[in-house]
Amino acid sequence: MTKKAIVLLADGYEDVEAVTPIDYLRRAGIEVTSASITENLIVTSRWGGIKITADTTLAQILKQDISIWDAVILPGGIPGATALAASEETALLLKKMASYEKLICAICASPVLVLAPLGLLKEKKYTCYMGYEEKTTDGHWLEERVVTDGNIITSRAAGTTGEWSIAIINALLGSDEGKKIMQTVLL
Repeated sequence: MTKKAIVLLADGYEDVEAVTPIDYLRRAGIEVTSASITENLIVTSRWGGIKITADTTLAQILKQDISIWDAVILPGGIPGATALAASEETALLLKKMASYEKLICAICASPVLVLAPLGLLKEKKYTCYMGYEEKTTDGHWLEERVVTDGNIITSRAAGTTGEWSIAIINALLGSDEGKKIMQTVLL
């Protein structure tokens, strides 16, 4: 059965942190759906001004049976992560994914700004962008590039996105598939 992942997109997303997991996971045969957190399907990145046309909206995702999804992926970047954190629909999706014990994957500012306020880092090991660990008392911060603790996979920043994407593939398909993609992209 094909694994399915959602990548949530908000204006101001970190370019690499959104595009890399979409690319790597699709290379691994995972069905990836990009979802805008607003009704506008065109979402603009923070640094490159890259416009992505999302596959759907988060509102449309929430009309589906959430249990069909295996992972949700949250790019970082400011103001993207701030927009994700302010989105009631994002919070609803994350709470539902957590209740099904699905993978919740966040990078950069998103672990602290999005996951911590929802209690998703409580008693979890995690990492995030330098200095953001000071913004929460939840969880146990580790100075590692990628941290997996149960169903939560976190990473530091744009420079760790390839490793983070491989960790997601490993969690969904096993380390053999992750190794194949690493070889393909020379990671």
